[in-house]
Amino acid sequence: MRLRQGGAEYARMRFVAGLGLVATALPSTARAGLADRLSLLGDPGRSHDSFLLPLLVGSVLVTATVALLHLSSRRRAALRETSLSQALSEVTGEVDRARTFLAVEPQIIIVWGLTSNEPTIEGDPSLVSDVPILRRVVGFGSWLPPDQAQQLDGLVARLRERGEAFRLPVVSLSGRHLETEGRAIAGRAVVRIRDVSGDRLEVSRLREALAQSTAERDALRGLLDQIRYPAWSRDALGRLTWVNTAYVRAVEASDARDALTRGLELLESPAREAAAASRARLQVFRDKTAAVMAGWRSSLDVVEVPREDCTMGIAFDTTELEAVKAELKEALAAHARTLDQLATAVAIFDRRKKLVFYNEAYCKLFALEETFLEQHPTESEILDRLRARRMLPEQANYREWKERHLARYQSPETPAPEIWYLPDGRALRVVVNANPQSGVTYLFDDLTERYRLETAFIEQSRVQTDTLDTLKEGVAVFGTDGRLKLSNAAFARLWRLEPTEIAGEPHIDRVAALCARLAPEAEPWSALRGNVAGLHDRRLGIELRIARRDGTVVDATTAPLTDGSTLITFTDTTASVNVERALTERNKALIETEQLRNDFVHHVSYELRSPLTSIIGFIQLLGDGSIGPLNPKQSEYVGYVMKSSAALLAIINDILDLATIDTGVLELHLKRIDVLETIRSAAEGVQDRLADASLSLQIVALPEIGSFKADAKRVRQVLFNLLSNAIGFSAPGQTVTLAALRRGDEIVFKVSDQGRGIPAEVIAHVFDRFHSNTIGSRHRGVGLGLSIVKSFVELHGGRVLIDSAPGVGTTVTCIFPTHDEKLQAAEQAEE
Repeated sequence: MRLRQGGAEYARMRFVAGLGLVATALPSTARAGLADRLSLLGDPGRSHDSFLLPLLVGSVLVTATVALLHLSSRRRAALRETSLSQALSEVTGEVDRARTFLAVEPQIIIVWGLTSNEPTIEGDPSLVSDVPILRRVVGFGSWLPPDQAQQLDGLVARLRERGEAFRLPVVSLSGRHLETEGRAIAGRAVVRIRDVSGDRLEVSRLREALAQSTAERDALRGLLDQIRYPAWSRDALGRLTWVNTAYVRAVEASDARDALTRGLELLESPAREAAAASRARLQVFRDKTAAVMAGWRSSLDVVEVPREDCTMGIAFDTTELEAVKAELKEALAAHARTLDQLATAVAIFDRRKKLVFYNEAYCKLFALEETFLEQHPTESEILDRLRARRMLPEQANYREWKERHLARYQSPETPAPEIWYLPDGRALRVVVNANPQSGVTYLFDDLTERYRLETAFIEQSRVQTDTLDTLKEGVAVFGTDGRLKLSNAAFARLWRLEPTEIAGEPHIDRVAALCARLAPEAEPWSALRGNVAGLHDRRLGIELRIARRDGTVVDATTAPLTDGSTLITFTDTTASVNVERALTERNKALIETEQLRNDFVHHVSYELRSPLTSIIGFIQLLGDGSIGPLNPKQSEYVGYVMKSSAALLAIINDILDLATIDTGVLELHLKRIDVLETIRSAAEGVQDRLADASLSLQIVALPEIGSFKADAKRVRQVLFNLLSNAIGFSAPGQTVTLAALRRGDEIVFKVSDQGRGIPAEVIAHVFDRFHSNTIGSRHRGVGLGLSIVKSFVELHGGRVLIDSAPGVGTTVTCIFPTHDEKLQAAEQAEE
């Protein structure tokens, strides 16, 4: 019982203690009420009130429950407050960190919301503009070139409308390199603009380089997909990572993925093992092997290039190439057998300049031993041997010529053929061609005999052409086909044909039509055409005459040639025809002219000279005083009349002499005359003129000059005319010189003066009749003196020379032969 009471007491005490602990957590009022109840419960004297205990316990339990609920609510609120404070602190830290990150580098963030068109802009506006206004950032045209601004506007529009991300490097108007990146984040359009200078610029460049490399790789793979040779790539473990279309066809896979998935290998095991060993050593693998491609056994030339992380390989199908090589070998053998039969020397050198082929003609042309050629010498060695044997063209600098000759192996152009003129007189035509083996092929043709024949033919043709061109007759040669093969210049001139009209071997019908412009009659040309192009049993020549409308008469003659051609000659016979027509008239005219000349000479002789002689006689009677004295004035006038009459008589005599010379009736009275005596006689005739002109005459002649046969009167007349001419062109106080000398079989007379001289343009006309040029002197005349001189000297078989210079004087030289055939014939005629 005590135990039970003790246990109840112990339980009660623990319950009260627990309520006390709860009370500490209640408000003060609840805590006071609970304390009162605990005091009642804990009073041992009132423990007998059993009915109060349950009530008290229930009240305590309710109070405790409320207290516990309050405590739980306060704890949750405290925990919520603590959590919110912690979240706020974390958000504030994140905002601070975000702002720190934004401030780490120059950049601008632009965010467009879900519904709002107004963007939120954060960052440094000085990145794109000098004006610190964030709204100016979205005006891309204010800080970007027009093309980039337009491109960026389009990218931003697609980002906001369809959420398309983009990355665009740009350069601002201030020259800064920027990167604009846009993407959709949580339904918002976000654009970031940042400066990519420094490391970021390098990253951007690397990104561009990566993009370019990727594009190049894709392009290379696309290219490899188009070739007909299998190509592949492997990873570091040797597994296939990519194959081209040709590889797929070769291994008979459905596509590239199928080939990679199944790991279909093209090469057989030995080749793959050898390639794997090369990859392990990072060495390029090359091999010629056989493999089955699309069901056919093929020969392959395989190349694999390894790298640290991948390997690229390609296989060239050489099956056709091997077959072609075999065929080429057979063709070369046949080609060599053919070349050995040629007369043209052939030598083929490879790219190492070694002789790989030669024919028999090459050995004979240069007299080279086959034992030497079989050793495959280089072209340099062959050239040196040929030079030692003097079988190369002579060169001033052999070394330079040899280097230029051997440079043809590297020349991309085919040189023009050249001619070698060897010291032994041979001429070789050398043709150089590049061969497929990067070598050179030489062809040597001996043109010596050909050049000799061509030279002879060209020389003969030139002589023939020159001969035809020198002919006055027109020559035309027509072939068996009736076409003009050859003609000379006289033919074209005669028929007034242009070179273009007779070029190209025109037919005789065309030639006849061209010539018919001058000779329209058809009959002669029909005969010529029939003789050239007609069919005849016997080829005979014809002769005919063609009368042209311009009055020209042409004689045409045809002659058959041995090669079947026909030669036609055209001769202009107009002159002979006209002469033939005029012969009778000329004979009659000659007779009438002879009669007229005789009448003229008779008229001048009797009608002019006879009265003049009478006048001179009467004047002389007046002058010598036989009929009475004359006063001085009359004597002066008589002297003038005498001089004029004498001059007129001289002119008449000169005219008569010229007339008789022209008619050929003047005869020389040849006899041996003394030279000195003739000179003195001529000098006496001009004494009065010398005195009037205040001139002196100097005679230069050796006493032993002797004599010669001539007409003394005509020689004196020649000297008199020369002296008169010299006196007329001399100034007072000067000297006129008359010289004579013997020079071999010639007698030379020279008359010199110191006058004004004769200009070069006047000398050419001094011997013209009736041509007189005073040249500022006192001399007057009709211009017959020198003409008479020239005529008389030439009539003696001599010649006249004149030498003059303005301001120096004039010298006229007359040369008379002492043994002239004309003089001997005249002398014999007199005898």
